Amino acid sequence: MSLNCNELDLIISELDLQGAFIQEIVQPSYDMLAFRIIKQGVLSTLVICTGANACRINTTENRVTKNEKPLRFHEFLRSHVQGMRINECHQIGLDRIVKFDVSTWQQKYYLYVRLWSGAANVIVTDENGIIQDCMYRRPKKNEMTGAFFSVEEKNVTPDEKAAALEKFPIRTFDSSIDGTLSFNRKIDIFYSEHASVLSRESLLAQAEKWYNVKHSKMESALQKLLDKQKQFENAGHLKHTGDLILSFGSQANGSSLDCIDYDTNEQVHIRLDAKKSIQENAALYYDQYKKAVSGMEDLKHDIEMSKRNIETLDAEYKAIIEQKNVIKIEQMLRHDTTPKQKVEKPHAGLHYEVNGWTIIVGRTATENDDLLRHTVKGADMWLHARDYAGGYVFIKAQKNKTVPLDILLYAGNLAVYHSKARRNGQADLYYTQVKYLRRAKNGPKGLVLPTQEKNLFIKLDETRLRHLDELEKMRMGI
Repeated sequence: MSLNCNELDLIISELDLQGAFIQEIVQPSYDMLAFRIIKQGVLSTLVICTGANACRINTTENRVTKNEKPLRFHEFLRSHVQGMRINECHQIGLDRIVKFDVSTWQQKYYLYVRLWSGAANVIVTDENGIIQDCMYRRPKKNEMTGAFFSVEEKNVTPDEKAAALEKFPIRTFDSSIDGTLSFNRKIDIFYSEHASVLSRESLLAQAEKWYNVKHSKMESALQKLLDKQKQFENAGHLKHTGDLILSFGSQANGSSLDCIDYDTNEQVHIRLDAKKSIQENAALYYDQYKKAVSGMEDLKHDIEMSKRNIETLDAEYKAIIEQKNVIKIEQMLRHDTTPKQKVEKPHAGLHYEVNGWTIIVGRTATENDDLLRHTVKGADMWLHARDYAGGYVFIKAQKNKTVPLDILLYAGNLAVYHSKARRNGQADLYYTQVKYLRRAKNGPKGLVLPTQEKNLFIKLDETRLRHLDELEKMRMGI
């Protein structure tokens, strides 16, 4: 429930803003502003909320935290309005519009705060009514920079005021809110606890839904890894089957082999590929055994990482439900539910964690250059497709450790995949340490010339690429 016109009038009458200065402006979310105001050495925080069914303006005692990423309108207000003196603040007639007259000795602006559910806005104009910027830009309503905006000042008669008061009474509150408090404070408490938007109850319900969905996905991914681990634990059976094929291959009958298992003295039936020799059939089982054994190490790392991700999620959810400040809860929840493509990355390019090693891929010249300048260091490994345009791949170095062949092959597959050699399915690669790269004089962005490089031939391995994709999805909680 948004403020009605009479409630808004009462709040404005309680505010003592004339002659105050706007010391700081904070925009904690897309639909909220907070002005930190100082007058005669006394600090207060004025909150403006434009959320549907929660449109209001009031002082608050809650701590208003900054948004992690500065928003457009916030940057405008910081540049043009922050530091100004409030000359006047009043409600226009019986409309739910509050007009602020703010200025410095050089500049003057009008701030119109329209608190209509579904059409709320904060509009800043100059003295001539030309819009400088808006909280929400709505070209169809002519609410955009450069357009003209004005609101007719209306004189309200006592009869009109009495009729409005009868139609829109000022709400009363139950005994849970101290009746001796100012109406501003009552409104602040009410919206913090009971509003349908930006209330603790509503936000915790959203948090529970977010947590359950994400936790379920992570648990499902972990269970798949555990099931795969159980399969790999029986890898010895594959080797034993290969041994049986070599031992009793003479008894094979086309696509099958029936023999007595010399370990259990039981009759066993083994399926064979009739097109392959006995040795080739045994080799198939031995290959599966080797993959299972090597895969066990990868799985252990992936399972640990998956468990850590679940623990991190549990800690984040606990922090949300223990937080008392509703504005902070809203920020935490918005940060955790932001689509991943909108989340600012810690560095350019793609990022993979494989068996405790970090692999970073630059896909464009800009990303390559950014990684070289700001992310990688001299001891890190650099890979690039030889004679083909493509991205750079880096392996972050670890102290007193040599890059394992397995990690080099993962990085090599990424280097081929993110190059023009992908269509061929194979390529030769350069690889060397970053400290042996030098920039090409007057060359295009990101171009480097390697020295002390070595050659690595890579044939694309779909299994490795799929594994990298699964690791990335697991890391992102998808």
